Amino acid sequence: MSFDAALYGSAFATLFLIIDPPGNLPVFMSLTSRLSEKDRRRAAFVSNAIALVILMTFGFFGFQVFGALGISTEALQISGGLLLLLVALQLLTGEEEDPGRESGTINAAVVPLGTPLLAGPGSIVAFMLLVDDAGASIASIATVCLGLISVLFISFVTMRFATPIMRVMGKSGVMLLTRLSGMLLAAIATQLIITGVVSVVHSI
Repeated sequence: MSFDAALYGSAFATLFLIIDPPGNLPVFMSLTSRLSEKDRRRAAFVSNAIALVILMTFGFFGFQVFGALGISTEALQISGGLLLLLVALQLLTGEEEDPGRESGTINAAVVPLGTPLLAGPGSIVAFMLLVDDAGASIASIATVCLGLISVLFISFVTMRFATPIMRVMGKSGVMLLTRLSGMLLAAIATQLIITGVVSVVHSI
């Protein structure tokens, strides 16, 4: 049983572009700017671990779950877009939840970092299709899963070293980055909603 480098490269590239670890760093820094370094490391680990669990679950059982609940991928895109838009508005207005208060680390790591930022509609659907395309071959499925694990490991390392980046930027730099990341997140959320609505209209 040989390693399928082409399949791994395809899965890795697809998921890397959708999950976008470098692009998520500004949002992570904004939401964890008031945390201690220890809590920030914990948030980085928890968010990526949550994303891994969610993506693996949907990758193997997503089609069955969606079918049983009558949920379309369009509904997933629109709901995920609305949730991201709410977070984006909080970042833009400076009213984001303080992750430093009790249970805040876990709350911020799970939502919105773990989902829908890392394990969002795009990455969920993409991983579901990659696993489905791998067929019944255990080696192919394992290769696709390895691609996902590699991307999330890079995401964790990127978030893990957010502290030195924040030291260089300073408080005013982080504040500016917060507003810019809010604008970026709002654009991503709006695009998700538009894509979902257009898909619904075309299916009518």
